[in-house]
Amino acid sequence: MAHPLRILLLLAILALLAVPAHAAGVRVLAVQGAIGPASADYLLRGLDKANEDGAQLVVIEMDTPGGLDTSMRDIIKAILASKVPVATYVAPQGARAASAGTYILYASHIAAMAPATNLGAATPVELAPGGDKPAAPDKPAASPPADPKMRKAVHDAAAYIRGLAELRGRNAEWAERAVREAVSLSASEALELKVIDLVAADLGDLLKQLDGRAIKMDGQTITLDTTQAAIERVQPDWRSRLLAVIGDPGIAYILMLLGIYGLIYEFSNPGMLFPGVVGGICLLLGLFALQLMPISYAGLALLLLGFVMMIAEAFIPSFGALGLGGIIAFVIGSVMLIDTDLPGYGIPLALVVPVAVASALFSFFVAGLAIKARARPVVTGAAELIGAAGEALEDIEHEGWAHVHGEQWRVRSKVPLKRGTPFRVRARHDLILEVEPDKENGHV
Repeated sequence: MAHPLRILLLLAILALLAVPAHAAGVRVLAVQGAIGPASADYLLRGLDKANEDGAQLVVIEMDTPGGLDTSMRDIIKAILASKVPVATYVAPQGARAASAGTYILYASHIAAMAPATNLGAATPVELAPGGDKPAAPDKPAASPPADPKMRKAVHDAAAYIRGLAELRGRNAEWAERAVREAVSLSASEALELKVIDLVAADLGDLLKQLDGRAIKMDGQTITLDTTQAAIERVQPDWRSRLLAVIGDPGIAYILMLLGIYGLIYEFSNPGMLFPGVVGGICLLLGLFALQLMPISYAGLALLLLGFVMMIAEAFIPSFGALGLGGIIAFVIGSVMLIDTDLPGYGIPLALVVPVAVASALFSFFVAGLAIKARARPVVTGAAELIGAAGEALEDIEHEGWAHVHGEQWRVRSKVPLKRGTPFRVRARHDLILEVEPDKENGHV
């Protein structure tokens, strides 16, 4: 009787072990817009979680005009180190994988595109002023840049994408042309030239075509089973959304200025606390966002100098010279602040001009009002008693009681005071006031 039970138990164990691998799901990560710190953080944490959970495939749906080199390289390092196959899918129709997107596509285990999409134009964008100018009409596009720094950047990028192409067995010659000549391809052309692996109409079509595909990873061959795999779309969490918001150059620019406004107002009116607290938080968030971007320190210095000059106009009237110079420096510094031509990483002039006007008004009027408020006589506190009028409540030879501001004070006088004699407070020594007769009202 024991033998049949053992056989049944053994068959049950074998049935459990024979469960197909499609139980592992497919994670879908979506990236739209410029590649930056926020999108890099989102993809890196998404890949880490997929590796921890044992997903069988990660699909990155991409539509990007390019982005920052540092963020792109962080994403590529995560893809290369991933234990889970990564498929980068340029979608939906009409999307593109330009510049940084092309490198990520080449680094992925599977490269796919939807119809009516394109990739390419992977030439590094100049990140420093005074660099190489665009090629003249009679100069071949493939000619090396004249500027040594740009020439080094192009050679480095070409070698980088060629290495990725050789690693994944894709068209290395065209990859290098995409860097040196900024050429682009449509989805059908990319498939024909073996730049990508397949063209899929949508995500369902992509998973259908990937079913049964063998992928070599770390010396092993993984066969995908995507027909019945559970699809999980991973949405950006609060951290990624916060980074996306403050990572926008316009938002970072406004945060920094709000921080400066708040601190200036707090210093002009000590004790209000709210402007200082809010200003400090905004300034730190703005500076954090700017340090993630390719900023120009010359532009930042000009921006701060312009702000200081506009504030100085309220302290030191210069008939508008300091104010006008401050506005000019402020506008030039704002335009120069983000030192790159990457799409999505510039501060538009339509934002700079209104902010410059608002800053000038703030400097001339608000700072001026704060200075006038500081120049007013003290109306509260111990210092307000100095010069206050009072009246003796009794005959005072040297020291006695008097009435000052509706209160009874112990007063001290160098000259005798009769009851009802008005006086002025000269000084305060703890709870004793030093007084003298009010000469303005004819009392001596």
